[in-house]
Amino acid sequence: MNRRHLPASQLHLRFFSPTATSMAATRCWMSLSLLLSPASKARPGSDDSSLENSNHSGALPSFSHTWRLCPHLFVGTADASPTVSTDLTPPLYLSPPRAPRSLHHHCLIQTRMEAVEGIVIVGAGLAGLAAAVGLHRLGLRCVVLESSDTLRAAGFALSTWANAWRALDALGVGDTLRKQHVRLEALVSFSASSGSFTSTLAFKESKKRSGDDEVRCVRRNLLVEALAKELPQGTIRYSSKVVSMEDAGGFKLLHLADGSTLKAKVLIGCDGINSTVAKWLGLKEPTFSGRCAARGFAVFEEGHGFKPEFAQYFGRGSRAGLLPCDDNSMYWFFTWAAGANDEEWNKDAVKVKEFVLSKLKSEKVPQEVLQVIERSEPNSVASAHLRYRSPFNLLWGDISRGNVCVTGDAFHPMTPDLGQGGCSALEDGVVLAKCLGEALIGGREGGGEGDEGSRVEAALKKYGDARRWRGFELVATGYVVGIIQQGGSWAGRLLRDQVLPGALTKKYMSMADFDCGKL
Repeated sequence: MNRRHLPASQLHLRFFSPTATSMAATRCWMSLSLLLSPASKARPGSDDSSLENSNHSGALPSFSHTWRLCPHLFVGTADASPTVSTDLTPPLYLSPPRAPRSLHHHCLIQTRMEAVEGIVIVGAGLAGLAAAVGLHRLGLRCVVLESSDTLRAAGFALSTWANAWRALDALGVGDTLRKQHVRLEALVSFSASSGSFTSTLAFKESKKRSGDDEVRCVRRNLLVEALAKELPQGTIRYSSKVVSMEDAGGFKLLHLADGSTLKAKVLIGCDGINSTVAKWLGLKEPTFSGRCAARGFAVFEEGHGFKPEFAQYFGRGSRAGLLPCDDNSMYWFFTWAAGANDEEWNKDAVKVKEFVLSKLKSEKVPQEVLQVIERSEPNSVASAHLRYRSPFNLLWGDISRGNVCVTGDAFHPMTPDLGQGGCSALEDGVVLAKCLGEALIGGREGGGEGDEGSRVEAALKKYGDARRWRGFELVATGYVVGIIQQGGSWAGRLLRDQVLPGALTKKYMSMADFDCGKL
């Protein structure tokens, strides 16, 4: 066949290829050829061959034809026919089941919309993944931008209290993680200065306000992997670090480290303690608490032999803790008042491990505790300065503004003294997903007042109001408990070891007696 007689829809396949011209030019040509080619002349055997025919007198293509070409221009649910949307950006919720797509269709959609998304989550940590899974379970699509090239599991493990398990159950991953981790039976406290027992608190199965006192120490990599597996493939975009953001009409324009940009209808900042989104909202920089923490993880292939208990040892200006994750692995931590030279060796795992051992050996700590720390490999030891955001900044600052909000450490960074940092991040994700779901799904189906943008703004404000006092309580209580537990002076140690040991341990349980609800 003579090339000049080929239809436009086939001509570009002969004349253009990624090796002959730039990809951008190819996309433009393919999009143009699609628009110019007659709808009725679908190529036999192609994905478009089943499209409905239309006349050639300039009439608009049929609804079915247009739906098949550009499903993102429509919004709908599984039990209702989609309706035409004048918004050319992707819908905030999952599209109806995909029809087979041709190469023309893929290039047209990508050319028009590759830089625009509905809900964008910055950060694939606990808060970001929890929010993403919650949204997905409600039928809302989102994109998660992660700065690293893989899932991050910094911290090795974390204590998950009853409130966290309620959130994990709401997200659908609780039972999976229960099978991988032993349930702890008690919180036992000792004085590292005297070696004496000070208090114990059993994690009984008795019903409290929000349910059972379920406590486990969960390996962080298993937790983030369990959450990530709940998301559709491609939801998490790795190596996508957000360096700045700005207003762009009703959108937020995100600038990424690789020079690319992305527009978001809704922006959720889950980007940690040094959050770019929190800075944009005007939240103050986290404050150094004057304390440091080391964390480690040890594996015992033959089994460690420890009881399923959370054991902690309070020394002179320090606190150590030991928790089993399962029968073969142990997580430990050590906090201390920062010294003038800590910055010099704080990033060296070998020196951190040596420092922790030297401090504990100067106290009356059991030998088996030291053996766990000695068993830890250098790549399983880390340390950090402990920082927190002023609780009053949480009360008076902007947790949300317009179509932007923050969750997790980007919202309420806290000292680890209550073990609630990761737990509260999971709570945030569930509460935020519920608020957005009510606004975007319930509001549309129920004919809610206001346009989509107004409903989003109201939903994020509702989330902020719901979490503001919870964040205040956790940050403030954790800071005070940490100061008391540190026990730097003799009077402080007396208060901690003889007067308040029972009250301090019960505070853990009262902070965990919270239910974020179900999706």
